[in-house]
Amino acid sequence: MNSDQIKGKAKEIGGKVQEEAGELVGSSKQQAKGLKNQAEGKLQKKVGDAREAVDDALDDDSTIDRGNRM
Repeated sequence: MNSDQIKGKAKEIGGKVQEEAGELVGSSKQQAKGLKNQAEGKLQKKVGDAREAVDDALDDDSTIDRGNRM
């Protein structure tokens, strides 16, 4: 796991809490901010997922025996 995945998930959870708190107190502004934070968190987590996939692919690539190239 990398920092983007962790921070993204944390922001997503925080946004969900903020959205539900907005519902509880009847604040559509807080609900909207919570939804925005959830979307930002999901996006940041996806960036982290992509980064990790690239890192994994590069790690796998270095262990492949390519034989002799001319």
